[in-house]
Amino acid sequence: MEKSFIDTIIIIYAHDKKDPQKQQKAIALLKSVMQNRSGIISTRVLQEYAFLAIKKLKQAHGVVIRQVKLLETLEVINQSADQICRAVEIMHSYQINFWDSCIISNAEQADCSVIFSEDLNAGQFYSGIKIVNPFVS
Repeated sequence: MEKSFIDTIIIIYAHDKKDPQKQQKAIALLKSVMQNRSGIISTRVLQEYAFLAIKKLKQAHGVVIRQVKLLETLEVINQSADQICRAVEIMHSYQINFWDSCIISNAEQADCSVIFSEDLNAGQFYSGIKIVNPFVS
């Protein structure tokens, strides 16, 4: 089974009513990876989601806690010191920001073939992992 890493922005769009089209696509993607058990996230994604949901989306703390518990049903990769070191290498190799490098490092650790993200270059491969922007036709 092909594993797919889900970047934080996908989860944010699933909860953001400002763009109904992106919200529906994000919800459909999350539902799909949850049903077929192919979705991977990391502790870093959970942390970023919780922070942004409270600060930017103004979600209630209880809602955020429930959502984190639901997201925990996906496979969750713990960010290790080795992965942080690998992220620094990726950052240097591809000249991208550190936080995106962490996503790639986590996806690499989980043996993902795809990263769903709007923040990285769609169609590009980083460390052999293809970037797919689910919001682009």
